[in-house]
Amino acid sequence: MIKFLDLYDQYLGIRAEIDKAIENTIRDSSYIGGASLRTFEEAFGSYQEARYCIGVANGTDAIEVALEALALPPNSEVIVPANSFIASSEAVSRAGHRVVFADIEPDSYTVSVEDARARIGPRTRAIIAVHLYGQPCDMDGLLALAHDCNLKIIEDCAQAHGAEYKTRRVGAIGDVGTFSFYPGKNLGAYGDGGAIVTNDEQLAIRCRMIANHGRIDKFGHEFEGRNSRLDGLQAAILNVKLKYLDRWIERRNEIARLYLNGLKSVPQLVSPTVRPDVRHAFHLFAIRVARRDHLARHLSEAGIQTGVHYPIALPKLPAYFYLGQGDEAMLANEQDSQLLSLPIGEHLSVGDAAAVIGAIKRFFA
Repeated sequence: MIKFLDLYDQYLGIRAEIDKAIENTIRDSSYIGGASLRTFEEAFGSYQEARYCIGVANGTDAIEVALEALALPPNSEVIVPANSFIASSEAVSRAGHRVVFADIEPDSYTVSVEDARARIGPRTRAIIAVHLYGQPCDMDGLLALAHDCNLKIIEDCAQAHGAEYKTRRVGAIGDVGTFSFYPGKNLGAYGDGGAIVTNDEQLAIRCRMIANHGRIDKFGHEFEGRNSRLDGLQAAILNVKLKYLDRWIERRNEIARLYLNGLKSVPQLVSPTVRPDVRHAFHLFAIRVARRDHLARHLSEAGIQTGVHYPIALPKLPAYFYLGQGDEAMLANEQDSQLLSLPIGEHLSVGDAAAVIGAIKRFFA
């Protein structure tokens, strides 16, 4: 079996360090806050080239807290790419704002700056730039658009830990960046977890207060917040894993290069393009193919696991019928039945990649 992801194999490679980190946390009873969390916030903020990092309970909370901290006018419109996980859009609605879906670029699958510009109205106040699959968005284009239209940019980096846009790590390029540490991410915890990064001191303070019951000290609640915390055990685990993240990303890029070279002779599928001057994190390697389900079944029978990200474009979900964008002529609405994610990760060998490529070629032959 060629696994889509192998978290146990990853654990075995760093087992002694992980076990020691967990043991130390239990010994110190440092479950909420504490040294592990402070160390991780400082280390991850530095890694992502951000002055401030706030650990939170999960990636969805990270987006919602960031939106609340930006203090947008009630019922503002926020542009969200039509191809993403629902967390990118549901956080907008739950923060009291209205989602406006924008189309995606055909090969990078990130938000189209041109289409986003066309959807800006008098109530538009922000754009969520989802660095989907680990590919950085066109940040120059988005920053220019934000400048022209006085918009805030929230970078959704849930799939892009360590990704770079023109030598800058994503997350702190816009106003604020959000991360998920869901176990399957390139930097994953052993449960839920998330973080917010920014270079804006006042925004960072407000994010931390919102996530901690509206307070800085123990009982000085300045407003009603929420309870959204990255716990000490997860922070300790992430401290260990962060040291290996660059190595793992490079391995993902090596596997991706093998796929790109091996599949370029297969005209029936479209491989992802890598934007110039970026470091793609390759959280996912998504191909586009008309006979997606048939190919997935063929690969499964050959002992190769695959995934679909995402089977239904956001505008077509029942949750967003009220927006009326499910029938729009968007690439995202048309391509959701064609996207197939191939196995990728540091667990794969060169032979595994060759086996995947060979199985795909046999299918089309």
